[in-house]
Amino acid sequence: MVTYLNDSRPTVNFYDGEPLKALATLSYSDISHLQLSAATAFSEISEVDARPVSREALEPVLYLLQSPHIDVQHAASAALGNLAVNMENKLLIVRMGGLEPLIRQMLSPNVDAQINSVGCITNLATAEENKMRIAKSGALLPLTRLARSRDVRVQRNAAGALLNMTHSAEHRQQLIGAGAVPVLVDLLSSEDPELQYYATTALSNIAVDESGRRLLRETQPTLVSALIRFVETSTIKVQCQAILTLRNLASDDEYQLQIIEAGGLDSLLPLLQTEFDPLVISASACLRNLSIHPDNERPILDSGILPCLVNLITGSGNEEVQCHVISALRNLVANNDADKTPFADAGLFDHIKSVLTSPGTSDVVVGEMVAALSVFVLDESLWPFVLSGGFLELLVPLARSHISELQYNACATISSLASKANDSSDVCSRLVQVWDKPDGGMQSYLATFLAVDEGMDPLLRSVAIWTVMMLLESESPELVQLVLAHPSIIKNIDKIAQMSALPEGDPRLSAYTSDGGVRTSRGFDSEGYGVEDGDLGDDNDDDIYQRLESMAQDVVALVNNLDR
Repeated sequence: MVTYLNDSRPTVNFYDGEPLKALATLSYSDISHLQLSAATAFSEISEVDARPVSREALEPVLYLLQSPHIDVQHAASAALGNLAVNMENKLLIVRMGGLEPLIRQMLSPNVDAQINSVGCITNLATAEENKMRIAKSGALLPLTRLARSRDVRVQRNAAGALLNMTHSAEHRQQLIGAGAVPVLVDLLSSEDPELQYYATTALSNIAVDESGRRLLRETQPTLVSALIRFVETSTIKVQCQAILTLRNLASDDEYQLQIIEAGGLDSLLPLLQTEFDPLVISASACLRNLSIHPDNERPILDSGILPCLVNLITGSGNEEVQCHVISALRNLVANNDADKTPFADAGLFDHIKSVLTSPGTSDVVVGEMVAALSVFVLDESLWPFVLSGGFLELLVPLARSHISELQYNACATISSLASKANDSSDVCSRLVQVWDKPDGGMQSYLATFLAVDEGMDPLLRSVAIWTVMMLLESESPELVQLVLAHPSIIKNIDKIAQMSALPEGDPRLSAYTSDGGVRTSRGFDSEGYGVEDGDLGDDNDDDIYQRLESMAQDVVALVNNLDR
């Protein structure tokens, strides 16, 4: 029979018509060796031809899967596993009730039956629609048990199935309930690289959730040291995944400290200096999270990693690396008020300027660089480097960017420099230089943000009013004159100051309040990557409008005093 199938396979479709009818007849026979012939035939055929099949083609295979004879079960589950590489077949197998006999076969003492049934469920679990059915089918407990099997083939298939179930928060919680976490951690001690990879990847996904990190922290005290060991000694694939697991764990401040204390920095530094992008990406992403904790600033800087991070801004052609390292540097600067001139001495601003002036730099990287500048300019030891580095001329055009976060950070950086005008003649002279150029200069975007008929984002309007106030308080006759002589800036601020006096329902209020929402990206972002910059985002709508009115009224009062 098998010889005939091998000879006919190139020309015959065994999933339809007379060939399928013949195989079905053998499948439903009461004679076990005929059933075995059919099961073996389906296994052989599906190994080289895993096309989408009909319910009629799957029915005899599922029937054979329920045979009392282990060799028939074994061949039938192999056929299902082969067919389950096709997405349409994955869904159809589960819809037709294929999970229940597969679970029964997983419980078999026969290793070959375990391998095939678990391998089939691993394939089925790659379909999103199937995951909930698998979770509710009772399969998670036997999968977890088989992940402890003495046979590495069974372990691999079971660990792969568990991994495939970790791609949503709901299923991760179900895995936790099935006791999978300690099993996955135990698999880290395996000598098999595939098992190491499956376990680290599954744990990395579990560590995405705060509840998962808390469970790992409370129940798995050896996890961090095991992951660091992989970073130093395992295959590149496992190294990358171990670092990414550490990165996800480092979304919590307890893990940020623990990883440093366990020697994680010593493992990361060599990887940042490799030429293999996946390792550099993983290591820089992990360091980005570690840099969040203020207590980690000193150990990170003492490790000698600063020059490496600065050089990667331009030395790496990978956007992810550039974004991670500049964010890590931003976090390190924001952590305390200590002298930060070593950052400038390492060439930080030269590298940032090189990236910002490169025509090939993406908007994403430019956004990260400008977000970092908005933090650096707040530091007393670094803002002079922002000024002298010629960044004002680069930031003014970005104040008109179509990307709101980039636009806001560019304006906030300029505003922060303007706040130094009262103490620095250099600041005043450079602000004068960018008043009307490039791209219309500061006066152009200030006028745009203050136009009450435009429905402007109130955060941008706040920055504009604050900037005008700083220019007027600079005591620079030239700056003050430029502001007062503008045809609309003070006029529109006066209108904003009077908005609170308008009756409810006045149509002029719509232009003032037609904002899409107030940005509140403070603290860690959704992946725990780092501290966001700025200090306006915590306000609610009422607060921001009250602040606008108050600042506008202060500017009007300041102008009146100047007139006197």
